[in-house]
Amino acid sequence: MHLAFHDNELHKRFNPLTLTRPLSELRMGLFTNRERWLRLLGRDDNEFCVFATETYLNERYAKADENTEYLHINAAAIPDQSLAKEVSNLKVGEELRTEHDWIARKGLYKHGFEVKIAVNQPLLILKNTWDLFQENAKVLKNDFLFHTEGRKSQSLSSSNTVIGERELVFLEEGAYVEGAILNTTNGPVYVGTEAEIMEGAMVRGPLALAEHAALKMGAKVYGASSFGPHCKVGGEVSNSIFIGYSNKGHDGFLGNSVIGEWCNLGADTNSSNLKNNYGKVKVYSYEKQDMVQTDVQFLGLLMGDHAKSGINTMFNTATVVGVSANIFGAEFPPKYIPSFAWGAAPEVKFDLQKVFETAENMMQRRGIALSAADKSVLTYLYELK
Repeated sequence: MHLAFHDNELHKRFNPLTLTRPLSELRMGLFTNRERWLRLLGRDDNEFCVFATETYLNERYAKADENTEYLHINAAAIPDQSLAKEVSNLKVGEELRTEHDWIARKGLYKHGFEVKIAVNQPLLILKNTWDLFQENAKVLKNDFLFHTEGRKSQSLSSSNTVIGERELVFLEEGAYVEGAILNTTNGPVYVGTEAEIMEGAMVRGPLALAEHAALKMGAKVYGASSFGPHCKVGGEVSNSIFIGYSNKGHDGFLGNSVIGEWCNLGADTNSSNLKNNYGKVKVYSYEKQDMVQTDVQFLGLLMGDHAKSGINTMFNTATVVGVSANIFGAEFPPKYIPSFAWGAAPEVKFDLQKVFETAENMMQRRGIALSAADKSVLTYLYELK
């Protein structure tokens, strides 16, 4: 029985990150949540899944068939081994839920699910974009324990300095780490297949560095941080997540932030993550289409896929950047930068053919093509009023 992942009416809540993907494809810890569910349920990473998400995304992410039985998953629910076991025991027609949220259902897409089963443990259910980095330490530690249990790390070179438990450093096959300082006092350091931590890098766990990703020379990284596949990260980064294929290759500070795929932060791009008055921040809400007050003190940059910043860009605290925005200029840009904005004037749009050309040029560097489905999603977003 295939898995069906549901955005559960939270899609706009997690924009701009979910403008181009369902909620299940957001990254925390070592994995996206779809990958996490599949692994914990003993499924193959590449298993066919369907998605109850925005209609315009269905060309990229398959839609559920109403006449097919699925194991339905609330994509905002972050599982561990205990929860996965409860879900595995569901029978057709049963629903696992907390007092306020359903977690998993088994049956037809529009089945009644009359049998309600209460979850018997505390759960992490995402409610806002900043939950991704605020809860990343807990999720990363759980992922590390599950994913490395019973497995042996590749040997760590004596050129490295480890502060804390050496057993909390795990290197996958082909990982390369030389001349780095790795501190595991607050959490593990995971280095994926053929990923690299270059000489002079200083890391405080917990850290997840996915396959083919790299920390550049002299990088300063504070946990809990997760960098997805093929990301290149330099400078100073604290408690941030890169979903994948994005670059911050040079000096500059980024903290308490989530960066989408195929983004590039130019040299000496800096993002404030704390207001000068130490107050709670306001952030742009795609749900409300306005700035909203939060209960969060630390919030840096939320950046959608394919966005870029020029050298020396300065982002204010709690800046939201849409898809394929191209940001440059000597002044602070606005705290909300819409998709396809060009330069420091958000009312000027990046030409759509140039959007495709830029995306193709960047993706080809990683051996990946911009698909017709990708273009369809970008075109839909470009034509939104």
